[in-house]
Amino acid sequence: MSEFCIATYRSFDDKADFNKKALSIAVGLTVGSWTDLPEARKSEMEKHLGKVLSVDVHEGGEGNRYADIRIAYPDINFSRDIPALLVTIFGKLSMDGRIKLIDIEVSQSFGSAFPGPKFGLQGVRGLLGVQERPLLMSIFKSVVGHDLTNLQEQFYKQALGGVDLIKDDEILFENPLTPLEKRVEACMEAAERAQQETGQKLLYAVNLTGPTSQLASQARKAISAGANALLFNVLAYGYDVLHELSKDPSINVPIAAHPAMAGAMYPSPHYGIGASVLLGKLMRLAGADLVLFPSPYGSVVMPKEENLAVKDALLAPSSELLTSFPVPSAGIHPGLVPLILRDFGTDVVVNAGGGIHGHPMGTAAGGQAFRLAIDAAMNGVHLREAAAAPGGEALQAAIDAWGIKE
Repeated sequence: MSEFCIATYRSFDDKADFNKKALSIAVGLTVGSWTDLPEARKSEMEKHLGKVLSVDVHEGGEGNRYADIRIAYPDINFSRDIPALLVTIFGKLSMDGRIKLIDIEVSQSFGSAFPGPKFGLQGVRGLLGVQERPLLMSIFKSVVGHDLTNLQEQFYKQALGGVDLIKDDEILFENPLTPLEKRVEACMEAAERAQQETGQKLLYAVNLTGPTSQLASQARKAISAGANALLFNVLAYGYDVLHELSKDPSINVPIAAHPAMAGAMYPSPHYGIGASVLLGKLMRLAGADLVLFPSPYGSVVMPKEENLAVKDALLAPSSELLTSFPVPSAGIHPGLVPLILRDFGTDVVVNAGGGIHGHPMGTAAGGQAFRLAIDAAMNGVHLREAAAAPGGEALQAAIDAWGIKE
Protein backbone atom coordinates (compact mmCIF):
# COMPACT_ATOMS: atom_id res chain seq x y z
CA MET A 1 0.00 0.00 0.00
CA SER A 2 1.34 3.41 -0.98
CA GLU A 3 2.25 5.95 1.68
CA PHE A 4 1.38 9.60 1.25
CA CYS A 5 2.55 13.02 2.36
CA ILE A 6 -0.41 15.34 2.87
CA ALA A 7 -0.44 19.03 2.01
CA THR A 8 -3.09 21.51 3.12
CA TYR A 9 -3.62 24.65 1.09
CA ARG A 10 -5.73 27.76 1.62
CA SER A 11 -6.93 28.92 -1.79
CA PHE A 12 -8.70 32.25 -2.23
CA ASP A 13 -11.12 32.85 -5.11
CA ASP A 14 -14.51 34.57 -5.24
CA LYS A 15 -15.92 32.40 -8.01
CA ALA A 16 -13.92 29.19 -8.32
CA ASP A 17 -15.35 25.69 -8.08
CA PHE A 18 -12.92 24.60 -5.37
CA ASN A 19 -13.65 20.91 -5.86
CA LYS A 20 -12.54 21.17 -9.48
CA LYS A 21 -9.53 23.23 -8.45
CA ALA A 22 -8.52 20.63 -5.86
CA LEU A 23 -8.76 17.86 -8.44
CA SER A 24 -6.70 19.86 -10.93
CA ILE A 25 -3.98 20.33 -8.29
CA ALA A 26 -3.97 16.65 -7.31
CA VAL A 27 -3.69 15.54 -10.94
CA GLY A 28 -1.50 18.38 -12.21
CA LEU A 29 1.19 17.97 -9.56
CA THR A 30 1.36 14.21 -9.97
CA VAL A 31 0.43 12.41 -13.24
CA GLY A 32 -0.25 15.63 -15.16
CA SER A 33 -3.35 14.34 -16.96
CA TRP A 34 -5.96 11.75 -16.13
CA THR A 35 -9.08 11.91 -18.29
CA ASP A 36 -7.01 11.68 -21.48
CA LEU A 37 -5.21 8.50 -20.40
CA PRO A 38 -6.29 5.12 -21.86
CA GLU A 39 -7.87 2.80 -19.29
CA ALA A 40 -4.92 0.42 -19.39
CA ARG A 41 -2.54 3.27 -18.69
CA LYS A 42 -4.71 4.50 -15.82
CA SER A 43 -4.25 1.25 -13.94
CA GLU A 44 -0.48 1.67 -14.21
CA MET A 45 -0.55 5.33 -13.15
CA GLU A 46 -3.03 4.97 -10.27
CA LYS A 47 -0.29 4.57 -7.69
CA HIS A 48 1.21 7.92 -8.75
CA LEU A 49 -2.03 9.91 -8.70
CA GLY A 50 -2.59 12.57 -6.04
CA LYS A 51 -5.79 12.20 -4.04
CA VAL A 52 -8.13 14.95 -2.84
CA LEU A 53 -8.90 14.23 0.82
CA SER A 54 -11.12 17.19 1.65
CA VAL A 55 -12.31 20.59 0.43
CA ASP A 56 -13.63 22.89 3.16
CA VAL A 57 -15.19 26.04 1.62
CA HIS A 58 -15.58 29.27 3.61
CA GLU A 59 -17.98 31.80 2.07
CA GLY A 60 -16.63 35.20 3.09
CA GLY A 61 -17.22 38.63 1.64
CA GLU A 62 -15.72 39.79 -1.62
CA GLY A 63 -12.04 38.91 -1.75
CA ASN A 64 -12.33 36.64 1.29
CA ARG A 65 -13.92 33.50 -0.10
CA TYR A 66 -11.53 30.60 0.37
CA ALA A 67 -11.23 26.86 0.72
CA ASP A 68 -8.87 24.70 2.76
CA ILE A 69 -7.84 21.86 0.46
CA ARG A 70 -6.09 18.69 1.64
CA ILE A 71 -4.29 16.57 -0.96
CA ALA A 72 -2.30 13.36 -0.49
CA TYR A 73 0.81 12.87 -2.63
CA PRO A 74 2.22 9.35 -3.04
CA ASP A 75 5.73 8.95 -1.64
CA ILE A 76 6.63 6.98 -4.75
CA ASN A 77 6.65 10.23 -6.73
CA PHE A 78 9.58 11.93 -4.96
CA SER A 79 12.86 11.17 -3.24
CA ARG A 80 13.08 11.36 0.55
CA ASP A 81 14.40 14.88 0.88
CA ILE A 82 12.67 18.15 1.79
CA PRO A 83 13.49 19.98 -1.47
CA ALA A 84 11.83 17.18 -3.48
CA LEU A 85 8.77 17.30 -1.23
CA LEU A 86 8.42 21.09 -1.45
CA VAL A 87 8.87 21.20 -5.21
CA THR A 88 6.27 18.46 -5.63
CA ILE A 89 3.57 19.93 -3.42
CA PHE A 90 4.16 23.66 -3.86
CA GLY A 91 6.73 24.33 -6.57
CA LYS A 92 4.78 25.68 -9.53
CA LEU A 93 1.57 25.83 -7.50
CA SER A 94 3.06 28.65 -5.41
CA MET A 95 2.81 30.84 -8.53
CA ASP A 96 -0.83 29.97 -9.25
CA GLY A 97 -2.74 32.90 -7.78
CA ARG A 98 -3.75 33.40 -4.18
CA ILE A 99 -2.84 30.12 -2.57
CA LYS A 100 -0.85 29.40 0.59
CA LEU A 101 0.64 26.17 1.92
CA ILE A 102 -0.59 26.03 5.52
CA ASP A 103 0.27 22.51 6.66
CA ILE A 104 2.31 19.41 5.82
CA GLU A 105 1.96 15.91 7.25
CA VAL A 106 4.79 13.62 6.19
CA SER A 107 4.38 9.87 6.00
CA GLN A 108 6.20 7.51 8.33
CA SER A 109 8.30 6.32 5.40
CA PHE A 110 9.33 9.84 4.40
CA GLY A 111 9.94 10.91 8.00
CA SER A 112 12.16 7.91 8.66
CA ALA A 113 14.86 9.55 6.52
CA PHE A 114 15.16 12.35 9.08
CA PRO A 115 16.60 11.74 12.56
CA GLY A 116 15.56 15.27 13.56
CA PRO A 117 17.29 17.27 16.31
CA LYS A 118 20.45 15.64 17.62
CA PHE A 119 20.12 17.21 21.07
CA GLY A 120 16.65 18.69 21.15
CA LEU A 121 15.17 20.58 24.04
CA GLN A 122 16.17 18.12 26.76
CA GLY A 123 19.63 17.66 25.31
CA VAL A 124 20.30 21.40 25.41
CA ARG A 125 19.03 21.51 28.99
CA GLY A 126 21.35 18.64 29.84
CA LEU A 127 24.39 20.41 28.42
CA LEU A 128 23.64 23.45 30.56
CA GLY A 129 22.48 21.60 33.65
CA VAL A 130 19.24 23.62 33.73
CA GLN A 131 16.11 21.48 33.92
CA GLU A 132 13.22 23.58 35.22
CA ARG A 133 13.38 27.24 34.29
CA PRO A 134 13.31 28.93 30.88
CA LEU A 135 16.73 29.52 29.36
CA LEU A 136 18.09 32.99 28.70
CA MET A 137 19.88 33.86 25.46
CA SER A 138 21.79 37.03 24.66
CA ILE A 139 22.58 38.35 21.19
CA PHE A 140 25.77 40.06 20.10
CA LYS A 141 25.05 43.58 18.88
CA SER A 142 27.20 45.99 16.86
CA VAL A 143 29.74 43.33 15.90
CA VAL A 144 30.43 44.22 12.27
CA GLY A 145 33.74 46.09 12.09
CA HIS A 146 34.79 45.21 15.66
CA ASP A 147 38.02 43.36 16.39
CA LEU A 148 38.54 40.31 18.60
CA THR A 149 39.31 42.37 21.71
CA ASN A 150 36.02 44.26 21.50
CA LEU A 151 34.11 41.07 20.68
CA GLN A 152 35.62 39.22 23.63
CA GLU A 153 34.81 42.07 26.01
CA GLN A 154 31.19 42.20 24.82
CA PHE A 155 30.91 38.43 25.24
CA TYR A 156 32.32 38.60 28.77
CA LYS A 157 29.85 41.27 29.88
CA GLN A 158 26.94 39.24 28.52
CA ALA A 159 28.17 36.10 30.26
CA LEU A 160 28.48 37.89 33.60
CA GLY A 161 24.76 38.65 33.49
CA GLY A 162 23.84 35.00 33.92
CA VAL A 163 22.74 34.12 30.40
CA ASP A 164 22.69 30.48 29.33
CA LEU A 165 23.41 31.03 25.65
CA ILE A 166 25.08 33.75 23.60
CA LYS A 167 24.64 33.83 19.85
CA ASP A 168 26.44 35.66 17.10
CA ASP A 169 24.52 38.18 15.09
CA GLU A 170 23.32 36.44 11.93
CA ILE A 171 25.03 39.09 9.78
CA LEU A 172 28.47 38.36 11.25
CA PHE A 173 30.25 36.49 8.46
CA GLU A 174 33.83 35.34 7.98
CA ASN A 175 36.05 38.43 7.96
CA PRO A 176 39.67 39.44 8.65
CA LEU A 177 38.88 41.13 11.99
CA THR A 178 37.08 38.19 13.63
CA PRO A 179 37.86 34.97 11.72
CA LEU A 180 35.86 31.95 12.81
CA GLU A 181 38.44 29.97 14.77
CA LYS A 182 39.98 33.02 16.45
CA ARG A 183 36.49 34.29 17.31
CA VAL A 184 35.56 31.01 18.93
CA GLU A 185 38.79 30.86 20.93
CA ALA A 186 38.41 34.44 22.17
CA CYS A 187 34.77 34.00 23.16
CA MET A 188 35.27 30.65 24.87
CA GLU A 189 38.11 32.16 26.90
CA ALA A 190 35.67 34.85 28.02
CA ALA A 191 33.10 32.15 28.82
CA GLU A 192 35.59 30.37 31.07
CA ARG A 193 36.45 33.60 32.89
CA ALA A 194 32.79 34.38 33.45
CA GLN A 195 32.03 30.85 34.64
CA GLN A 196 34.65 31.20 37.34
CA GLU A 197 32.65 34.15 38.67
CA THR A 198 29.08 32.96 38.05
CA GLY A 199 29.49 29.18 38.30
CA GLN A 200 27.22 28.90 35.28
CA LYS A 201 27.71 26.88 32.09
CA LEU A 202 27.16 28.65 28.79
CA LEU A 203 26.67 27.77 25.12
CA TYR A 204 28.08 30.01 22.39
CA ALA A 205 26.24 29.68 19.08
CA VAL A 206 28.79 30.79 16.52
CA ASN A 207 27.42 31.81 13.12
CA LEU A 208 28.16 29.14 10.49
CA THR A 209 28.68 30.80 7.11
CA GLY A 210 30.48 30.46 3.78
CA PRO A 211 29.91 28.53 0.55
CA THR A 212 27.58 25.57 1.01
CA SER A 213 30.29 23.11 0.01
CA GLN A 214 32.47 24.30 2.91
CA LEU A 215 29.90 24.47 5.71
CA ALA A 216 30.60 21.06 7.24
CA SER A 217 34.33 21.77 7.22
CA GLN A 218 33.73 25.18 8.81
CA ALA A 219 31.56 23.58 11.48
CA ARG A 220 34.29 21.08 12.34
CA LYS A 221 36.87 23.89 12.52
CA ALA A 222 34.64 25.82 14.92
CA ILE A 223 34.12 22.76 17.11
CA SER A 224 37.85 22.01 17.15
CA ALA A 225 38.42 25.58 18.31
CA GLY A 226 36.00 25.03 21.21
CA ALA A 227 32.57 25.98 19.85
CA ASN A 228 29.76 24.25 21.75
CA ALA A 229 26.84 25.39 19.55
CA LEU A 230 26.19 26.71 16.05
CA LEU A 231 23.88 29.36 14.58
CA PHE A 232 22.65 28.68 11.05
CA ASN A 233 20.67 30.78 8.57
CA VAL A 234 18.58 27.84 7.39
CA LEU A 235 16.29 29.50 4.86
CA ALA A 236 19.16 31.12 2.97
CA TYR A 237 20.92 27.76 2.57
CA GLY A 238 18.00 25.32 2.57
CA TYR A 239 16.51 22.71 4.86
CA ASP A 240 18.52 19.93 3.26
CA VAL A 241 21.76 21.65 4.25
CA LEU A 242 20.57 21.80 7.87
CA HIS A 243 19.65 18.12 7.64
CA GLU A 244 23.12 17.19 6.38
CA LEU A 245 24.81 19.19 9.15
CA SER A 246 22.56 17.87 11.88
CA LYS A 247 22.98 14.20 11.00
CA ASP A 248 26.79 14.48 10.61
CA PRO A 249 28.23 12.63 13.65
CA SER A 250 31.30 14.86 13.68
CA ILE A 251 29.14 17.98 14.18
CA ASN A 252 28.30 17.10 17.76
CA VAL A 253 26.91 20.40 19.07
CA PRO A 254 23.39 21.89 19.10
CA ILE A 255 22.29 23.90 16.08
CA ALA A 256 20.16 27.03 16.48
CA ALA A 257 18.12 27.91 13.37
CA HIS A 258 17.81 31.62 12.57
CA PRO A 259 14.66 32.80 10.71
CA ALA A 260 16.41 35.22 8.31
CA MET A 261 14.45 35.38 5.01
CA ALA A 262 11.27 34.03 6.64
CA GLY A 263 9.53 37.37 6.20
CA ALA A 264 9.59 36.83 2.45
CA MET A 265 7.58 33.62 2.85
CA TYR A 266 5.04 33.51 5.70
CA PRO A 267 3.38 36.90 6.52
CA SER A 268 0.88 37.16 3.66
CA PRO A 269 -2.51 35.50 4.28
CA HIS A 270 -2.75 34.71 0.56
CA TYR A 271 0.73 33.57 -0.51
CA GLY A 272 3.77 31.67 0.71
CA ILE A 273 4.15 29.05 3.42
CA GLY A 274 2.54 29.13 6.85
CA ALA A 275 4.84 29.98 9.76
CA SER A 276 4.10 26.74 11.60
CA VAL A 277 5.38 24.80 8.57
CA LEU A 278 8.24 27.10 7.63
CA LEU A 279 9.64 27.73 11.12
CA GLY A 280 8.09 24.83 12.98
CA LYS A 281 7.58 21.45 11.34
CA LEU A 282 10.30 21.68 8.69
CA MET A 283 12.93 23.14 11.02
CA ARG A 284 12.36 20.33 13.49
CA LEU A 285 12.30 17.66 10.81
CA ALA A 286 15.56 18.96 9.33
CA GLY A 287 17.28 18.84 12.72
CA ALA A 288 17.23 22.23 14.45
CA ASP A 289 17.76 21.94 18.20
CA LEU A 290 16.62 25.51 18.82
CA VAL A 291 14.47 27.62 16.49
CA LEU A 292 14.33 31.42 16.57
CA PHE A 293 11.19 33.14 15.29
CA PRO A 294 9.54 36.56 15.72
CA SER A 295 7.72 36.98 19.01
CA PRO A 296 4.14 38.26 19.29
CA TYR A 297 5.24 41.05 21.63
CA GLY A 298 8.31 42.77 20.28
CA SER A 299 9.60 44.78 17.37
CA VAL A 300 9.20 42.17 14.59
CA VAL A 301 5.69 41.00 15.35
CA MET A 302 4.16 37.70 14.31
CA PRO A 303 0.45 37.29 15.12
CA LYS A 304 0.04 35.33 18.34
CA GLU A 305 -2.05 32.58 16.71
CA GLU A 306 0.77 31.86 14.23
CA ASN A 307 3.38 32.25 16.93
CA LEU A 308 1.84 29.65 19.18
CA ALA A 309 1.34 27.35 16.18
CA VAL A 310 5.11 27.45 15.61
CA LYS A 311 5.66 26.63 19.27
CA ASP A 312 3.21 23.74 19.09
CA ALA A 313 4.92 22.33 15.98
CA LEU A 314 8.29 22.39 17.76
CA LEU A 315 6.97 20.80 20.96
CA ALA A 316 4.33 18.37 19.65
CA PRO A 317 4.75 14.86 21.09
CA SER A 318 6.47 12.50 18.66
CA SER A 319 7.86 9.01 18.94
CA GLU A 320 10.29 9.73 16.09
CA LEU A 321 11.62 13.26 16.72
CA LEU A 322 13.01 15.07 19.73
CA THR A 323 11.39 18.41 20.49
CA SER A 324 13.10 21.66 19.46
CA PHE A 325 13.49 24.63 21.82
CA PRO A 326 11.18 27.55 20.86
CA VAL A 327 13.02 30.90 20.88
CA PRO A 328 10.57 33.82 20.39
CA SER A 329 12.70 36.84 19.56
CA ALA A 330 12.88 40.54 18.71
CA GLY A 331 12.09 43.44 21.00
CA ILE A 332 12.18 41.38 24.21
CA HIS A 333 12.76 43.16 27.54
CA PRO A 334 12.37 42.00 31.17
CA GLY A 335 8.87 43.47 31.45
CA LEU A 336 7.66 40.93 28.88
CA VAL A 337 8.88 37.85 30.76
CA PRO A 338 5.55 37.09 32.52
CA LEU A 339 3.77 37.17 29.15
CA ILE A 340 6.34 34.85 27.61
CA LEU A 341 5.96 32.32 30.40
CA ARG A 342 2.16 32.61 30.29
CA ASP A 343 2.08 31.85 26.54
CA PHE A 344 5.04 29.47 26.20
CA GLY A 345 5.42 27.88 29.62
CA THR A 346 8.88 27.10 30.94
CA ASP A 347 10.12 25.21 27.86
CA VAL A 348 11.19 28.38 26.10
CA VAL A 349 14.35 30.41 25.52
CA VAL A 350 13.97 34.08 26.42
CA ASN A 351 16.09 35.81 23.78
CA ALA A 352 17.20 39.43 24.04
CA GLY A 353 19.54 41.85 22.32
CA GLY A 354 18.72 45.47 23.09
CA GLY A 355 16.93 44.41 26.26
CA ILE A 356 20.31 43.32 27.61
CA HIS A 357 22.80 45.65 25.94
CA GLY A 358 20.56 48.70 26.34
CA HIS A 359 20.10 48.29 30.08
CA PRO A 360 20.77 51.60 31.90
CA MET A 361 23.21 49.88 34.27
CA GLY A 362 25.12 48.06 31.54
CA THR A 363 25.14 44.73 29.74
CA ALA A 364 25.77 42.50 32.76
CA ALA A 365 22.92 44.16 34.64
CA GLY A 366 20.70 43.54 31.59
CA GLY A 367 21.16 39.80 31.96
CA GLN A 368 20.67 39.99 35.71
CA ALA A 369 17.37 41.85 35.22
CA PHE A 370 16.09 39.05 32.99
CA ARG A 371 17.12 36.36 35.46
CA LEU A 372 15.32 38.23 38.25
CA ALA A 373 12.24 38.57 36.05
CA ILE A 374 12.29 34.86 35.18
CA ASP A 375 12.61 33.84 38.83
CA ALA A 376 9.79 36.18 39.84
CA ALA A 377 7.44 35.00 37.08
CA MET A 378 8.08 31.34 37.90
CA ASN A 379 7.27 31.97 41.57
CA GLY A 380 4.15 34.03 40.91
CA VAL A 381 5.74 37.25 42.18
CA HIS A 382 4.84 40.51 40.41
CA LEU A 383 7.85 42.12 38.77
CA ARG A 384 7.41 45.36 40.73
CA GLU A 385 7.52 43.43 43.98
CA ALA A 386 10.64 41.57 42.87
CA ALA A 387 12.27 44.81 41.78
CA ALA A 388 11.59 46.43 45.16
CA ALA A 389 13.19 43.55 47.06
CA PRO A 390 16.87 43.70 48.12
CA GLY A 391 19.07 43.00 45.10
CA GLY A 392 16.32 43.98 42.65
CA GLU A 393 18.00 47.14 41.38
CA ALA A 394 18.75 45.78 37.90
CA LEU A 395 15.14 44.73 37.42
CA GLN A 396 13.86 48.07 38.68
CA ALA A 397 16.08 49.92 36.21
CA ALA A 398 14.74 47.75 33.38
CA ILE A 399 11.15 48.45 34.43
CA ASP A 400 11.90 52.17 34.55
CA ALA A 401 13.34 51.98 31.03
CA TRP A 402 10.80 49.73 29.30
CA GLY A 403 7.87 49.21 31.65
CA ILE A 404 5.86 46.04 32.21
CA LYS A 405 3.44 44.65 29.64
CA GLU A 406 0.51 42.86 31.23
